[in-house]
Amino acid sequence: MLRDITIGQYYQADSLIHRLDPRVKILSTFVFIISLFAVNNFFGYFIAALYLAIIIKISKVPFRFIMRGMKTIFFLLLITVVFNLFLTPGNTIFKLGFLTISDQGLKMAVRMAVRLIFLLIGSSIMTLTTTPNQLTDALESLLKPLKKIGIPVHEISMMMSIALRFIPILMEETDKIMKAQMARGADFESGNLLQRAKSLIPILVPLFISAFRRANDLAMAMEARCYRGGDGRTKMKPLIYKRCDYYAYSFMAVCNIAIIVLGRISKIY
Repeated sequence: MLRDITIGQYYQADSLIHRLDPRVKILSTFVFIISLFAVNNFFGYFIAALYLAIIIKISKVPFRFIMRGMKTIFFLLLITVVFNLFLTPGNTIFKLGFLTISDQGLKMAVRMAVRLIFLLIGSSIMTLTTTPNQLTDALESLLKPLKKIGIPVHEISMMMSIALRFIPILMEETDKIMKAQMARGADFESGNLLQRAKSLIPILVPLFISAFRRANDLAMAMEARCYRGGDGRTKMKPLIYKRCDYYAYSFMAVCNIAIIVLGRISKIY
């Protein structure tokens, strides 16, 4: 399960999506997420699915590799569907004891499930096709206006990028610790909920120690290289928009407008 996490990883390939300016990818992902929550019918989700299919095809990232990340949100997806299914009021279509499913609850559960899946796929494509340095530079560029009010934009961008890239590293570390504990006879699957929670303590303690050790090593490495923040620093590869980036902005705008318009005006569910 832990190896199935794809968010935070970089998939190296030679594609148009990989070569795009990282600011284009970040803004496109942000606008796409907003458009998902503005949709409430089938046609909007169909256009969103078509949009994702085109992006995945162009990115040359295997669809199977992206779908591996779906396993990590299974329980979140299940909880979201159950809560919306049984707690949304409306016309009752099924009732079993105190459990009631309404027509509005069914529609809302399907919408939230599709939104979460599309949201994770869109975010995964962005991180899979963008290196940590590109993410940091893009975030710093996009948040640059906030520097006028004293916000440390470079440091915030650096922290966000490091945190994102530490996800697969910590997951791999957790997997190693679990296998080591299981080789020593640890059992993480039997017992009630409280017993399972207690069995996680031998995992969490070494994981936190390892995380702090890695953070300390990273801080020392940055100190040794005389890192002093973003003031006065130059970039080896400054971000410059190219013609293909403007085409990508246009394509993104057209697709997201189509998603929102078709997702709001149509009455067919």
